[in-house]
Amino acid sequence: MRNAPTILHLDMDAFYASVEQASKPSLRGKAVVVGGLGPRGVVATASYEARAFGVHSAMPMAQARRLAPNAAYLVPRFSLYRAVSEQVMALLRELSPLVEPLSLDEAFVDLAASGTASDAESARRTGVRLREDIRAVTGLTGSVGLAASKMLAKIASERAKPDGLVLIEPGTERALLGPLSVRTLPGVGPATGDHLRRAGITTVEELAEAGEDELVRLVGKAHGHALYAMALARDERPVVAEREAKSVSVEDTYDVDIHDRPRIGLEVRRLADRCVRRLREAGLSGRTIVLKVRRYDFSTLTRSETLRGPTDDPAVVREAAERLLESVDTTGGVRLLGVGVSGLADYTQEDLFAQAARPSPAVSAADDPLPEPAAPSPVAGLPHWRAGQDVLHAEFGHGWVQGSGVGRVTVRFETPQSPPGRIRTFLVTDPALRPADPLPLVLPPAPVTRNEPERRAVGRQGYVSSEPASLPKSWSGAGPGATSRP
Repeated sequence: MRNAPTILHLDMDAFYASVEQASKPSLRGKAVVVGGLGPRGVVATASYEARAFGVHSAMPMAQARRLAPNAAYLVPRFSLYRAVSEQVMALLRELSPLVEPLSLDEAFVDLAASGTASDAESARRTGVRLREDIRAVTGLTGSVGLAASKMLAKIASERAKPDGLVLIEPGTERALLGPLSVRTLPGVGPATGDHLRRAGITTVEELAEAGEDELVRLVGKAHGHALYAMALARDERPVVAEREAKSVSVEDTYDVDIHDRPRIGLEVRRLADRCVRRLREAGLSGRTIVLKVRRYDFSTLTRSETLRGPTDDPAVVREAAERLLESVDTTGGVRLLGVGVSGLADYTQEDLFAQAARPSPAVSAADDPLPEPAAPSPVAGLPHWRAGQDVLHAEFGHGWVQGSGVGRVTVRFETPQSPPGRIRTFLVTDPALRPADPLPLVLPPAPVTRNEPERRAVGRQGYVSSEPASLPKSWSGAGPGATSRP
């Protein structure tokens, strides 16, 4: 493990919910919950205001509504989240060529790889500047951890939340880790944690005191050696710039069990097409087609078929998924369907296939334009407006759906740069109202004129400033103020 704290871990604060608050001025400082809104939906992210009521990620949405009945409940807008994530990742890549994204809102950066930081003080300055730049470019806050290893940097960013920076000084690692729960360490989940607890080991210090031989006896050779090394603050894992994808998959959970076999087949074909679109966007193909079916009784079945070569042909993937479906009994109904492709490659061998044994209706990209599943319309033939959805009205401009029902839709008209807007109600069939694309959270800066003083440029994002980054007045209250912790 290196001596200098030059591994940076960034974790954006309550990312999905923070994007929604930044996008909707009326929700800033309010409890916001993002996730599936149906009776079987789960929470994807909750704002810190909602977490105060006990709401957390992966909680059933029905439970969240009981805990925080007055929160704003919104569907995810993944296209916007991805766009904001790309802005953040671009800032990270300006710091170093070694950036390891873990998700849309989380990444490791090796600052030593580019000479951006070589000691504690330069690493801290880089972390402070990064948080300023993220706020300037996106209007959002992120928490930064700095340490000599990935494990410690992630622990530091957790301690920095929300909207802070924590640097673990060399030589203090063992003292910091000692009192922490064993569940803090990577790879220690509920099962391993319970097993260690039954052996009388609950803290990292007790893990180290148990010794390597005892840990090997308790959890096995590989895991025991790894646990002992982490308890001594040893973590040699490098930051890997490209994380190789093992599979690409999509799945939908349905509010009402699907019993109709033709409808199930149609859903499988739609999922296969969505999966292929993701494959093609990533420049990949795959050999193994996987079908996932969760039935009415919560039992989950998976079926797979390995082709003779990799493909990204939607017809091939659809037909393979349909063949797999034929072996699954769906008599009692299904609550979840998924299609995935594994055995990934960056080339195809279409000439090996002659699998179009029967015609299969193609599903165009226009049939399923949203990355998140669209909820079924409650009334056949009527538009379905989803809470949080962007809309545009011919007279009132840009807004978002607060709710809909009994043939009406309520819209709040506001933009990321406006004050909280007014609410109006329309018929769901109002021809002046239509879906819209999300607006950028922060407007591009005005061009720098020749007479202005020279300013510091923040790379490809185009933001310039000679002062610590601050938000426009319309962003006041979007989140907690920037802090820097020792």
